[in-house]
Amino acid sequence: MDALTDLLDGPRARGAFLLRATLDPPWSVRIRDEAPLTLVAMIRDDAWVLPDGGGPRAVRAGDVLLVKGPEPYTMADDPATPPQIVIHPGQRCTTPDGTSLSEAMDLGVRAWGNAPDGRTVMLVGTYQMRGAVTRRLLAALPQLAIVRGGTWNSPLVGLLGEEIGKDEPGQDVVLDRLLDLLLIAALRAWFARDGAERPGWYLAHGDPVVGPALRLLHDDPAHPWTVAGLAARVGVSRAALAQRFGRLLGEPPMSYLTGLRLAQAADLLRESDATLETVARRVGYGTAFALSTAFKREHGVSPQEYRATRPPVASA
Repeated sequence: MDALTDLLDGPRARGAFLLRATLDPPWSVRIRDEAPLTLVAMIRDDAWVLPDGGGPRAVRAGDVLLVKGPEPYTMADDPATPPQIVIHPGQRCTTPDGTSLSEAMDLGVRAWGNAPDGRTVMLVGTYQMRGAVTRRLLAALPQLAIVRGGTWNSPLVGLLGEEIGKDEPGQDVVLDRLLDLLLIAALRAWFARDGAERPGWYLAHGDPVVGPALRLLHDDPAHPWTVAGLAARVGVSRAALAQRFGRLLGEPPMSYLTGLRLAQAADLLRESDATLETVARRVGYGTAFALSTAFKREHGVSPQEYRATRPPVASA
């Protein structure tokens, strides 16, 4: 397993917020939902995204926009259009003065906007759950990442568009998985584009020394790894591995392993009902106490407190 596969395998959408937005100009939406990651696929017409503290950027039909939270931003038909709608945590929408717009903007099953046949059409998928497995991935992304339609070709946007308006048994799970696949495809295109500033772990995957070491760690994070043991498995000296690993990833191998273990522990706590003792063993900690101590040092809360925290669930 490579690092990108492992990072994308963890943050699976679970009750993600998805809708088709159709809007007629002039329109402007201020997004303050604090979501960790939002994907917007432009289907028809162009739009502008205006991050706080940054200049406006055009998003054209065929583009996929990735927005990293929790900072607010605005999407509009024109940079000069003042916000008319505000999206709050839990996907509650109001006017700027706080008047609810939930009923006025409801156009049917996962359909939203100011006009059923509006000129602008986009698909929106919001990951509302904060999962520690996404930390390295989010750290590698700018606040705004735009995958231009002319640089990649994927049938997933069309498939998501077909499924997003259906109201069938199990549809939420179908949409969650389609959103995951579209996110993975968009991220691969983003990192593979010409001139991309790829993160260290992405580049390290192709390194003849660090790449195999990363795959070993991700394949079996619970193994009692040492730098010496890891170096022996990849056929280099301990010093050579440590130096090369630090240069490419900016941290020592065992520090990387600790982050990986705690990230996977957070994912297990979020996604399963496994006991803390079971989670500890699965990620390489000898006892629940040892995991709890390391987890609280990293996340600022105990595993029990982390598990008890649930993200807001948006209404249909």
